[in-house]
Amino acid sequence: MSYGPHDVELVLVRLESPAEEVRTLQALLSFAERERAQRFFFERHRRRYIVARAQLRKLLGARLGIAPQALELVYGRNGKPRLKDDRVRFSVSHCGEVALLAFSRACDVGVDIEAMRPIRSVDTIAAHILSRREMRAYAAARDKVLAFLRFWTRKEALAKGIGDGLAISPAKLEPSRAPGWRVRSFFPLPGFIAAVASQRG
Repeated sequence: MSYGPHDVELVLVRLESPAEEVRTLQALLSFAERERAQRFFFERHRRRYIVARAQLRKLLGARLGIAPQALELVYGRNGKPRLKDDRVRFSVSHCGEVALLAFSRACDVGVDIEAMRPIRSVDTIAAHILSRREMRAYAAARDKVLAFLRFWTRKEALAKGIGDGLAISPAKLEPSRAPGWRVRSFFPLPGFIAAVASQRG
């Protein structure tokens, strides 16, 4: 699906894959990515990483006309991956067995996805993370968990969009007042909430 502004493209990827397919996808990864995959203690985390990173490479390769395994990714100081030539900017977020990917040829992007789930002490967490302005809206909301997750995913998406070594804490960001950025919330599938951030023209 596409989302404005600047034709930001969003792709939802399922991470459940049989072992044979995972082995095939692993062959698309770089040596460093395969090494990182092996450091995961739990098999499900290793599988999710391999599938998500391989699908990212396949989607980037399809948009650039390059073999997935030939793509050269570089990393910012905070570990954010990007293409060396920046022909396509992208962002990835994982949650359980799904990953959400955002692509743009025109602007930096950030994306975040979270499962709708009970959150213990959500009022206390919100008080530490939300701004005063956000807290007023949160306090007026009927569904506190939904309100908190909407604010949190928007903050995370913006932090990822700014990225490239700034290592900025999402708690310090107020997306509704971020100059030069547009942040929108949406529901990518039942039981999940997400947000995408993109630079304004």
